[in-house]
Amino acid sequence: MAVVEGIIRLAFNEVKQAEGGAAAGCFCRGLLEARLYWIRDEEQLMSLDSRLWGKAAGLGKNAAGAHRTHPLICHLLDTAAVAEVLWDELLTSRQRSMVAGALQVADGEARALAAFWAGLHDIGKISVPFQLHRYGPKYADGQLLAQELCGEDGYGFPAGAALDGQSHEAAAHWWLAGIFEEIGYPSSRRRPQSRLSHAVAQMLGGHGGRFHPVVYAKDYRCPVARHPGLGAGRWEEQRRVHFDEVRRVTGAASVPQGRMTPRAAVVLTGLVTLSDWLASIDDGIRARLRDEGWAGTRDDLDAYWQVARAAALRLVEQSDLVGTGFARPEPVQCAGETSLAVGLGAQLPDLVSAHGPGLVVVTAPASQERTQAALCAAAVLGHAVDARGLFYALPTGSAADSHMAQLHAFAEQALTGPWRSLLLHSSSRLKPAEAAQQWVHAHAAGEVSAEPGEEWVLAANSWLNSHHRALLAALGTGTVDELLQAVMPVQFNVMRLFAFSGKVVVVDEAHARGAWGQKLMLRFLEWAAALQIPVVLAAVAADKSVDAMLAAYRRGAGGGTEAMVQPRRLPAWSFVDAQAGTGHLPRQPAGTVAAATLSVEVVDGAPYDEIQAALAPLAEAGKGRAVVYRSTPVEAIRTFRQLSQDLPALEVALVHEQMRNKDRWRRLAACRSMFSPHDDVSGPSVLVTTPMLEHVRGLRFDFVVSGPAPLASLLTRAAQSSGGRPRLVVLRADHTSELDDVALVQRTGLVLGAGRTISLPEDVPLLLDEVYADELVDRMGEAAGRELQQLDNRRTVRERRATGTAGWLQVPGPWELDGDLGLLSRDHPGMEPGLLPSVLGEDLVHVVCLYPGSLLEDGALGEKLARDSKHKRPRPGQLVPYLIPVPQRLVDGVKGDANSVWRDMAALRTVLRLNVTPVDGGWVRTGEGHRFHVSDLGLSVDQLP
Repeated sequence: MAVVEGIIRLAFNEVKQAEGGAAAGCFCRGLLEARLYWIRDEEQLMSLDSRLWGKAAGLGKNAAGAHRTHPLICHLLDTAAVAEVLWDELLTSRQRSMVAGALQVADGEARALAAFWAGLHDIGKISVPFQLHRYGPKYADGQLLAQELCGEDGYGFPAGAALDGQSHEAAAHWWLAGIFEEIGYPSSRRRPQSRLSHAVAQMLGGHGGRFHPVVYAKDYRCPVARHPGLGAGRWEEQRRVHFDEVRRVTGAASVPQGRMTPRAAVVLTGLVTLSDWLASIDDGIRARLRDEGWAGTRDDLDAYWQVARAAALRLVEQSDLVGTGFARPEPVQCAGETSLAVGLGAQLPDLVSAHGPGLVVVTAPASQERTQAALCAAAVLGHAVDARGLFYALPTGSAADSHMAQLHAFAEQALTGPWRSLLLHSSSRLKPAEAAQQWVHAHAAGEVSAEPGEEWVLAANSWLNSHHRALLAALGTGTVDELLQAVMPVQFNVMRLFAFSGKVVVVDEAHARGAWGQKLMLRFLEWAAALQIPVVLAAVAADKSVDAMLAAYRRGAGGGTEAMVQPRRLPAWSFVDAQAGTGHLPRQPAGTVAAATLSVEVVDGAPYDEIQAALAPLAEAGKGRAVVYRSTPVEAIRTFRQLSQDLPALEVALVHEQMRNKDRWRRLAACRSMFSPHDDVSGPSVLVTTPMLEHVRGLRFDFVVSGPAPLASLLTRAAQSSGGRPRLVVLRADHTSELDDVALVQRTGLVLGAGRTISLPEDVPLLLDEVYADELVDRMGEAAGRELQQLDNRRTVRERRATGTAGWLQVPGPWELDGDLGLLSRDHPGMEPGLLPSVLGEDLVHVVCLYPGSLLEDGALGEKLARDSKHKRPRPGQLVPYLIPVPQRLVDGVKGDANSVWRDMAALRTVLRLNVTPVDGGWVRTGEGHRFHVSDLGLSVDQLP
């Protein structure tokens, strides 16, 4: 038999190259056994075994009571078909060219290869532990459906194989590295990660959210030696048959000779993972189930391929993923370029036309005009790269809430086709669509309509309405943490990069997250440049951290090492192209942004007395608007009650972070109306709040009252004061926020003294330099100077520790991978579950207060907690409006009142349930050293002695 003889010769030739006698013998036996099972004679191939299952959960049972299953080959073809549609409909032209260029093939061949590889993602399910998993599909009597395989010739396996702990994703990685090498993909024994055969296998092994370590030739040439669960004999034969059939059906006959570049790896990983997610939707699988006894012959597979392709098109069309683009921006008529937005809009299109997309950095005081300039840049960049949407990142969730209305107004002008919007921050992450819907209801009386059929409103049951998929929505408004997690070793971090790679990313207040945030932002910008993601950064002023961001983007784009400095004059903007990493400094605005003189008054009396004194003139005059910043929600609630009692002529409003989501959204919506810069409010009004409001746009006051804070925070708050002469009153004796650095607060107090006048925006860079200047210590007495120096040293230690932790934790840059995708998922020694949240900032717990079984509505019992009719579990989406974000430090040691059903739901593990009882008109829960009091004013947490 000529074919068999050829195979034997091939086997012995490969054995000569194997590393060591034992490995060679294993490889020889395994290969020959598989090959001889695979080929019975010169013409007859072994048939595909359609009993090998790929999906079973959620598919129901047949008339005999046995679980229905979806054959593995069908799921592989489903996924390949979805990948084809996503390649055509979702990927941008730049994403496709990144893949085709890396593989050194034409676009059509790259498409076929992407579909072929996507179809192989679950081939590791042809293994003993997966097919015989104890939770796998069963007959009515409880016996596993796959158990019948064990008694058949060739399906035997050694003792312990069923307990092999290798996941099916890792099994795919191990096995595919060898088979890709066999069919001619470039390979290397010493550095397998550097060649395509291993790179594609590692990429496919990462479809579960984490890549696995490099597998060397001595292991992938005989994987069953290390992992007996893979199985030899017919197990190996069926993997090869499934491999060949997926390749035949998808038409991926070419053998690429290119490499897996970092950008191609991100695009392909995202494409494969997303295809698997869509192909795994239960309803769709049930519609494609084959009749019992379906054989899986070649004719069957060819016919099923047409079914899968038609279904894939419907799946993608129903996913709310495609159809969104950027309209061509209207040309800007430049008249002297005195405005930041006008100057940017006039020059950026020519820069992008000449150099391609890139990074735009805008430095100016926080204002609506700066936001408008950033969105103008986003529109130009989005159209240039055929982007599929926009992600707008802000420092806090409250700031994200406040920006949605402006972003929707922008989207109506800038985006084409259907677009879907999600709210993405810690308080909305449970179910982003429910959060967006509640936000709409809160703004129903304002500028944004909540009428049914509103184009951007996403249905609560949408496929996108989940934790990992939400970033794929065309329009996302969220926190910068969503970006930074893309460069941390968290599950599906590469899917985050993939989601951003088709969008424009805008980062407002780009360096507002401290040392750790700045370090991680630099790594994100490197990846953004490598992926040619258009980015717009907006910052209050230019400093070394802004220069470092420019350098990081240049580095990721492969640009030079020479420094590029953001102009220190305000306002200003610059551009770095993603093609070559070249920096460009266009003509700067000739005028200033909202030129004004800020009057800063520092008062020394008791905080509440000073607040009352500052507000009394409003009450006497019967007009005017003010905002009062308190350090904590408890202080804000107390001040609100006192002012309401002591100054009844004032209309007093309250908003803070420890309110239920729906209450906070409603109050912010009311503030947008009550304190709008365009409305004349009849009667005096004051808003009492916490530092959460400082990044909120669209609010204007006659003056601002604040406790001590770092200068940057005080200036951001003061920017909310309207008119040509804004006013800021600083309460020197007030408490500072626990999140503020004590040294910076003291330095700010020294610079401000008893008060001063500041020219905006010209004096801002000079003032910031003065706050950080070493000479400030020299102006103090010896004891005071020594104390401040000690505080400075502590700040320096904290910043270096944060920078070091972020640097240790972040994933490698795109040019540091050296072909090993496993570095993107590497767990570091000493990494604990609580480390990631602590690095991302203050760890939050989301509290929901229930009167056993009932949700509270405006201080009274409201609707009952809904439960899933099948499993009797709570519906997480119903809880979103009622969640209250609380710092972890305030609830340490509190176990909550969740039962085992609640705790076993992944979506609710971070939700602290508290059963409250009515006390004196409010609702209270006491125990474990804490007292919780919830009312329509929010949640107060007191530690008991």
